[in-house]
Amino acid sequence: MEEGHRGFSIEAVARRARAGKPTIYRWWPSKAALLLDVYQRQKRDVVYPDTGSVEEDIVRFLKRLLSHWRDTPSGSIFRSIIAEAQSDEKAAEALAGYARDRRVQTGGMIARAQRRGEVGSEVDPLVVADLISAYAWSHLLTGRLDETDEAVRAAARVMLCGIVKSGSQSSAETLP
Repeated sequence: MEEGHRGFSIEAVARRARAGKPTIYRWWPSKAALLLDVYQRQKRDVVYPDTGSVEEDIVRFLKRLLSHWRDTPSGSIFRSIIAEAQSDEKAAEALAGYARDRRVQTGGMIARAQRRGEVGSEVDPLVVADLISAYAWSHLLTGRLDETDEAVRAAARVMLCGIVKSGSQSSAETLP
C-alpha cells in the first residue's frame, strides 16, 4: 500500500509476502476483498459511540469516520473499492457483504436509542443506518470530508427529526 491503491496488485502482495498468487487468492478471492480487509484493519479506531444521546452518537460517529477517511489512506482505499465494485462482480459482492455488516452495526446505535426511549419503536434502525451511510458515502465520493461540527450536527438533526414541519400533514400520513 506504500505506492497507493492504484499501484496495488495481487502480484505485488504475493511478491512481498514471498508467496504465490494462488496462496493469496485462497485467503482473498479478489483484489477488492483484500483491499476491504486492509481497510477494515485501518478502520478499527472508528467506533460506534454510546454517549446516551442518539444525536451525539451520530455526530461523533460521522465526525470520526470523515476525519479517518481524510487523514488516513482508508478514504482513498474505500473509494477505490466502491469504484471497482461498479464493474467487477467479485468486488461488488465483497462490498455488499461489508455494507450489510456495517449497516447492522450502525443500526445498533439506533436500537440502543430505542431501548433508552429516545427513538420510537416504529422506527427501523436499518433505515436510519442507510441515511447515516448515505451521508458519509456522499461526502467521501465528492471529497467533502472537512465538514464542520455544525454541518454534521445539522445533518444528524434532519436524520432524527425529518424535514416535515411539525403539525403539517405529510404525504406519508395520507398513504393507506
